[in-house]
Amino acid sequence: MAGRSAGPPGEPRRVAYLYLLPAFAVYAAFLLYPIGRAVQLSLYDWDGLSLGRWVGLDNYVAIVADEGLRAAFGHALVLIVFYSGGPLVIGLGLAAILNHAKVRGLGFFRTVVFLPQVVAMVVVAVAWRRVYAPDGTLNTLLGALGLDSLTRGWLGDYTFALPAVGVVGTWFETGLVTVLLLAGMSRIPGELYEAARLDGAGAVREFFAVTLPSVRGEIAVALTLTVIAALRTFDLVYITTKGGPGDSTSVPSYEVYHRAFGLSQVGSAAAIGVTLTVVIFVISFGINRFADRRVS
Repeated sequence: MAGRSAGPPGEPRRVAYLYLLPAFAVYAAFLLYPIGRAVQLSLYDWDGLSLGRWVGLDNYVAIVADEGLRAAFGHALVLIVFYSGGPLVIGLGLAAILNHAKVRGLGFFRTVVFLPQVVAMVVVAVAWRRVYAPDGTLNTLLGALGLDSLTRGWLGDYTFALPAVGVVGTWFETGLVTVLLLAGMSRIPGELYEAARLDGAGAVREFFAVTLPSVRGEIAVALTLTVIAALRTFDLVYITTKGGPGDSTSVPSYEVYHRAFGLSQVGSAAAIGVTLTVVIFVISFGINRFADRRVS
């Protein structure tokens, strides 16, 4: 026993790294290598067929200089409000009510609310495109209520097309956020609520003093997932508007597709993709850092 070196029990650390090696190899092959390849392509002017021409950082400069590309990133930030802000507010309200009401059939309600998450976004987009059609469900309902002046081709309107797409995102993400928050609220000890009531706290104060701080971790997870979903939105935009009318609903993910396969500007598309990846990483990192700081 004297021959063994002093240290923590178990295998040497280098052996642990060997256990991690297969998983890291898969991670590198399917994530790190494609990212590295995209960075390489973003430094070239390449149409996908002929020999590429080195342009350095020109494709990245074009993202800042091109008004259309700046607008696409701006549209993605607007969608964050619909994909994250709306579902978070609605989800907090629904989860708080359901958690306190202790309604029967809560499991069934969770299933119904979560149902949009298990439906392919392409199917969702086709259904909502029909809802927004000039002769679709929404305009029919407005007409039945005597609000004919409000009817319009929602997805063809320069002002309302982006909000219309955003509302679909709100509907789609609300179930996920509600279920996450319900799971968090169900773990809050009842003694905390009893102590708050003894201090004279009403329902509103109880929510802000007990419920909200206790689900901060779930809120961070919900924001991270929904922000990523908003920034990488492609199929919804492609099916409903194809970036139109004009470029009023164009988003970075759609620009990657359009420039690579429509305009044969593979280098520019790669630069947009790399920039979008960095934006997603920075925002996600910021959300989690803020949540960790508040918890500590």
